[in-house]
Amino acid sequence: MAKELSFNDYAIVSCGTLAPELNYLKKEGFLDAKQIVYTTPGRHEVLKELESQLIQKINTAKQQSRKIIIVYGGKFCYVNVDNPYRTIDAIIQEQGTGISISRTNATHCMDMLAGEREREEISEGKKVWWLTPGWVIYRDYVFQDWDKGKANENFPQHTGGAILLDGIDFWDKYCQEHPEKVLEFSDWMGIEIRPHKVTLDRLKNIFLDCVISDLEKELSELKSRLPAHSAKPSMVQQLEQIEEKLEKAKKPGWES
Repeated sequence: MAKELSFNDYAIVSCGTLAPELNYLKKEGFLDAKQIVYTTPGRHEVLKELESQLIQKINTAKQQSRKIIIVYGGKFCYVNVDNPYRTIDAIIQEQGTGISISRTNATHCMDMLAGEREREEISEGKKVWWLTPGWVIYRDYVFQDWDKGKANENFPQHTGGAILLDGIDFWDKYCQEHPEKVLEFSDWMGIEIRPHKVTLDRLKNIFLDCVISDLEKELSELKSRLPAHSAKPSMVQQLEQIEEKLEKAKKPGWES
């Protein structure tokens, strides 16, 4: 199907944990952003570093585009117990003066690949430790400063084991190329790691929702500036272009 919508006027700032999925979408032609920049994976436990890197990467993205999408979860990726009002959205909005900036609507990276209901079905109601390819590839960052004692406190209580949400055909190839790493990781966790194949449709739709939200804001702002009579042809043309983009973005079954 011919591509009907593009991200080529966007820059994207993402947690590095999702780099495998975003690079996959980039390679297949869906995510044709001007630039994708990544923070170090697994900074959710190192808040000062996460905030510093996020601000730095947003400033880098600003040099490429006035439209930015932040690929971070809202509930679990930044939890500031000392200042609950200091949320990831508060940090993002502080950097958004004069630009259009939005965040992916999800709680964390696993939620971007499989929603809560789907995860409940996959886990069959059991307590599961969820993984993505990035959690395996960048394990040393994600579990920075975790010793065997902390692993024993956290992982074994997940009686359903660990389930890796695989939307990029990652697991089989990784097991073939790095069997010793797989065995060592599973042994360290003390639970079995099982892959579960998913599509990247949910992640694609989350990106599209960001574009739709931006277009709706742009359309509303333009309409508010339209004069009651004798609107300039250029404004009318701009209005029609935005409406056309919005219609395509909302089209069911859109794909690249």
